[in-house]
Amino acid sequence: MKLKVAKFGGSSLANADQFRKVRSIVLADESRRYVIPSAPGKRYAEDSKITDLLYLCHAHVQHAVPFEEVFQIITDRYLGIVAELGLDLDIGAELKIIKEKIKNHASLDYIASRGEYLNGIILANYLNYAFVDAAEVVFFKQNGSFDAERTNVVIAQRLSKYPKAVIPGFYGSTPNGEIKIFSRGGSDITGAIVARGVQADIYENWTDVSGFLMADPRIIDNPKPIETITYRELRELSYMGASVLHEETIFPVRKAGIPINIKNTNDPVHPGTLIVNEAKRTAAITGIAGRKDFTVIHLEKNLMKSDIGFVRKLLTIFEMNGVYFEHIPSSIDTLSIVITDYQIENKLDKIIREIQQQCNPDALEVYPNMALIATVGQGMSYTPGMAAKLFTALANANINIRMIDQGSSEINIIVGIETQDFEKAVHAIYNAFVE
Repeated sequence: MKLKVAKFGGSSLANADQFRKVRSIVLADESRRYVIPSAPGKRYAEDSKITDLLYLCHAHVQHAVPFEEVFQIITDRYLGIVAELGLDLDIGAELKIIKEKIKNHASLDYIASRGEYLNGIILANYLNYAFVDAAEVVFFKQNGSFDAERTNVVIAQRLSKYPKAVIPGFYGSTPNGEIKIFSRGGSDITGAIVARGVQADIYENWTDVSGFLMADPRIIDNPKPIETITYRELRELSYMGASVLHEETIFPVRKAGIPINIKNTNDPVHPGTLIVNEAKRTAAITGIAGRKDFTVIHLEKNLMKSDIGFVRKLLTIFEMNGVYFEHIPSSIDTLSIVITDYQIENKLDKIIREIQQQCNPDALEVYPNMALIATVGQGMSYTPGMAAKLFTALANANINIRMIDQGSSEINIIVGIETQDFEKAVHAIYNAFVE
């Protein structure tokens, strides 16, 4: 029998009805032995996530503002879930402890992590699984970095004692026992860490979508689903905005060769998307993703390649201004730096002056209002005419390409266009390769 680790997101555990769906999913497959819950998410558009309310409690205390009204919303939410599920569980006692610690200025990490902690206790009781506090099996070093080696050993040892267990996501502990959280969405990471620790055959990540789609459904009507995607393709698409799970999720399981299956709690029979190391490709591309709001700084300098240290001087300027770059397409005498707009807000004029003073370019131009679109697919490097097909599709749609960048892996082609052409360009590329 295969061993599965199943992580359920906030939308999957937002209320009692969603808990019932999760229970049916878990108990339908005996191999789903370890379950990682997030904190309750939104039940409807105007609702609040529990984690957001916990952050709000911390902010209230920091500013000497009463937090009890906000915490009562949290309390009512959990008490309501327990009551609707008919559980014999005194979750109120845990809530009182947390409330008192918030009142006494508990750390932000401790407060933010309590959503997953409480949901873990409830779900373990509901499933009749053991509850294992993540603080006892997920560890961070004193400097705040994740301690993968220690965590992997302890998870393997500890969970070998429990055939079935619930481990809350999002947090762990430091050497002195203090709670430390991952970045938001970190329950995905916890699930991957547990999957690696118990040497799972598959890591299921349950959310409210049926895996990845070939394009953004807000732009393309009913885009085709992606049945299988490689880790490399996923990294490229996630970087360009196609985000279904936390981007750091893939590293623990990729190293261990464990596939990830993105599944939909509200449509459990849908196969979802399987993320694997390698996949056979019948289609030339796997997906299309893009992002808006970039600025491109373009430089020209004769004999640039002979000016030793030119690129170092240029990048040092961005570093000293606290700005990181996204891409650096270049030719023999030209170079472009692609930066997100929020990175250079109120810094652009200063950066331009320093480039002119320290690098002395022959020409320097700034192109704002840029968007990037990545066409990604492992089969691209083996299919003749891919670039021609892409550029022809954009030309036929009367879209001007301002920049072209192809990754060294040759599994993606990124084009820079004006922001106003973004949606039209995605349509053109999708229709050329998919329709």
